[in-house]
Amino acid sequence: MTATSADSTTQVWPYCAHGSGADGVGCRGRIVEPHTVCLAHLTDADRSAYLAGLQPGVDLDHRGTSFTEELLSELLAALTDPATDDPHVGNAVFDTARFSGDAHFDGAKISGDASFYETEIVGNAWFYGTEIGGDARFDDAEIGGNAWFVSAKISGDADFYRMHIGGDALFQKAQIAGETHVVATEISGDAWFDDMEFGGDLWLSAATIRGSASFAGAKFNGSVLLHSTVFERTAQVGPLVCAGTLDVSEAVFHGAVTIEASTAALQCRRTRWASTAALRLRHTAVDLSDAVLEYPVSIAARARPFIVNGLEMPEPDPTDLPVQVVSLRGVDAAHLVLTDVDLTDCLFVGTIHLDQLRLEGRCLLATTPSGLRWRGVWPVRCTPRQTLAEEHHWRATRTHGADGWVPAPEGEAVLDPAALAPAYRQLRKAFEDGKDEPGAADFYYGEMEMRRHDPSTPRAERALIAAYWALSGYGLRASRALGWLLATMTATVLAMMLWGLPQDDPKPQSTGTLTGRTITMTTDTPDPANPHGPYAQRMSTGRFEKSMRVVINSVVFRSSGQDLTTAGTYTEMASRLVEPALLGLAVLAVRGRVKR
Repeated sequence: MTATSADSTTQVWPYCAHGSGADGVGCRGRIVEPHTVCLAHLTDADRSAYLAGLQPGVDLDHRGTSFTEELLSELLAALTDPATDDPHVGNAVFDTARFSGDAHFDGAKISGDASFYETEIVGNAWFYGTEIGGDARFDDAEIGGNAWFVSAKISGDADFYRMHIGGDALFQKAQIAGETHVVATEISGDAWFDDMEFGGDLWLSAATIRGSASFAGAKFNGSVLLHSTVFERTAQVGPLVCAGTLDVSEAVFHGAVTIEASTAALQCRRTRWASTAALRLRHTAVDLSDAVLEYPVSIAARARPFIVNGLEMPEPDPTDLPVQVVSLRGVDAAHLVLTDVDLTDCLFVGTIHLDQLRLEGRCLLATTPSGLRWRGVWPVRCTPRQTLAEEHHWRATRTHGADGWVPAPEGEAVLDPAALAPAYRQLRKAFEDGKDEPGAADFYYGEMEMRRHDPSTPRAERALIAAYWALSGYGLRASRALGWLLATMTATVLAMMLWGLPQDDPKPQSTGTLTGRTITMTTDTPDPANPHGPYAQRMSTGRFEKSMRVVINSVVFRSSGQDLTTAGTYTEMASRLVEPALLGLAVLAVRGRVKR
């Protein structure tokens, strides 16, 4: 009789049908030609003859066959190569076979493909040191105990789709040259991938690991995709070296997790951290978009290579690239700590509780373009300060002054100033809470810049903010305020010399009236006379000295007591208002830079 596939009537293999009942099916083991029954139901004499005729390196096809431990041992013993004392098989096909006890393939060499599709192993699966020259397929297999693939070598791809392992999965020091697919697999115990070497990508996606998981010392020449996998207990992802991307997007970590990796990129989009997590990384770009952080999560850059078994792990392309965080959008930053990371290209807008973000160590942010640039015919020099990457994207779209600003990546929406101002405000508070007043000052400057450029800000308010910016850089640029103060004092001195000081200092005049023996004296001071004559004559040393006294007293909000003309009186009044304010803004700016 011939077995059929589960979803069609296509003939797959001829089976023995031993013990068939009313259903007419019976045993589905593939017949051993020229017999009409499978290996399990051959007579002792026929089985002995069949095994005696086998030679090391032949193909095996025992689909649907039921094996006991003794029967499998007899089969592999017949294929033992005397030179190596290990079983040697060509292609090995055990689809839908059933092993009632343990399945021992330890040390076996399978030069072709190995297929265990829908195979059931009631006990443990032993592939310790097994070598498979082609692909290995364990799709929909069920292993009741542990799966031992320690030191196994697979030269092709390894597929473990929808596999169920009732115990632990042990892959320590295994080598898989092709791609590895552990998709929708359930591991009831622990999963150990320590010191493994993967020549291609590892797809550990939509899987469930109910025990602990460890990838210490693993090396990947491709990417590691843990997409949508559920880790129910403690996980130790690394130290590992990955030439591609480490993707834990939509994964769920119910237990504490430590990720130590040297990888090109770490994707954590919509990852859920239901316990504490520590990410220690090298040369990595981290994307945390929409990640869910229920407990504290720390991301830190590691300065030196990872140590495994007392030795530094070799990195495929050693570089000096820092650890970068490229997006925090949608993340609740209340539990997030960043240490020694590069935030130059990080997207902050849309982060929840951004004011509670903790930055430790040396965290780099984007800065304004350096050097002298041209805005039309006018030379412009940007004020040095820390900025958000989103401000770079917005300024790069402007018609004038876009030179030096970094444009948004392709497909990234450019946000307007109204959206950027709240992000600056929250980051300012985060820096203030961290006692970093100079850093907070940069974000206050950015917030005010966004308000100044926001079209929705009332016109009068924008004009006031623009004046605040022009006079003192929002109270943060001491040089600007001092420059205006010097200019104002110079203008006041000139005004006093030209129009404010009288031609001559008025001299008191006394007059008296003699009535009998009584004299009545009256002393009057004439009004100051406006200066006259050429302007050059008014620019004398004496008038300059008097003007300086007036100006210096005005800066400290005092009256000089100097006789002034009407124009000089009003000039002094104006200077006593303006100049102390400019001095105060300069002092405020200096304090903002030195306060801790």
